[in-house]
Amino acid sequence: MRSGESKMAYVIVWEFRVIPGMEKQFERVYGADGEWVRCFGSDGGYIRTDLLRDAQDAGRYLTVDVWESEAAYDAFRTTHSNEYKEIDARCETLTQSEREVGRFVTLMA
Repeated sequence: MRSGESKMAYVIVWEFRVIPGMEKQFERVYGADGEWVRCFGSDGGYIRTDLLRDAQDAGRYLTVDVWESEAAYDAFRTTHSNEYKEIDARCETLTQSEREVGRFVTLMA
């Protein structure tokens, strides 16, 4: 990449309210070595996931999934649809609620 050029990334942010007492299990599943990262990591368009816990509310978490592009994410969802649904269904037992905060585009220098 030449000086002054930027590369865009596609970012999806989710908010979770975790069932009290399930925080450690949630962190294992959604963390850097967790099931979601292993699933996403099987795709070349995946960059990373950041797991954030609210500093004031220990039951509130955000995940920040970073992909090369919207097309890369959409292709992953199509190709891994069944695996995605299976993991999502198992993870519902850990949370009170889940909502997509939004989809963003970021510039990376």
